[in-house]
Amino acid sequence: MGKLNGLAVITGGASGIGAACARTLHQRGAEVVVLDCDIARADRVAAELGGHAVAGDVGDADAIERVVEAIEQIHGPVEILVNSAGIIQRPVSPKVLPMAVWDEVVRIDQRGTYVTCVAFGSRMAQRRRGVIVNIASIAGMRSMPLHAYAPAKAAVISLTQNLAAEWGRAGVRVNCVSPGYTRTPALQAAIDRGERDISSLTALSALGRMVEPEDIGRAVAFLCSAEASAITGVNLPVDCGWLVAPSWLTYGGLPTPGDGATA
Repeated sequence: MGKLNGLAVITGGASGIGAACARTLHQRGAEVVVLDCDIARADRVAAELGGHAVAGDVGDADAIERVVEAIEQIHGPVEILVNSAGIIQRPVSPKVLPMAVWDEVVRIDQRGTYVTCVAFGSRMAQRRRGVIVNIASIAGMRSMPLHAYAPAKAAVISLTQNLAAEWGRAGVRVNCVSPGYTRTPALQAAIDRGERDISSLTALSALGRMVEPEDIGRAVAFLCSAEASAITGVNLPVDCGWLVAPSWLTYGGLPTPGDGATA
């Protein structure tokens, strides 16, 4: 894969998928800024990569404007933005999902993505160059008992398409990646505590495994690279084939090499 150049900002870059994206972009040559509300963890990731850490609440439009101005004054123009900041929710029925939780998930996952896209992307459009990759989710593509998170991620897919058209003639590409069940430290901890069954997370994927954070990092790096120069407005699922597998249950399940599948 081609080398990346310039300054890359990764929101939510202090942990999980965001940290994996920061590491991969750094490995490909980008100078990395880790933007996260947890500045202590952001400092650790940035120090590992020889980059920079910045504190910021992506849901606060005024604060993010000030953050963008400071980053570009100190470090120069941002060429790449990866929007990975997000929060999740427990799968519960709408009746018991507190509206405060719903509001906060939408504030960070949907509003926060839009706010940072506008703050960074408008400057990219003025310079007539730049790349944005938003982290959505397969939850935004299917029905799930995640009545705040899934609609917020569906909105991320939609706003990605809208902004790709808005800024395309200004030389800014906007895409998104939709991860499947990804073995982040948080999910692995839940598996280790017995709160999640790893077999249920892998049984319905075509590849029979979970996604690793590095899988997402590589997909993001590709979309940021010159090799993807003609790609904008796409939603790229990175899900080990979870989206294509469940319907096979109607026909007895996915084939395996032992029952006649191609080896």
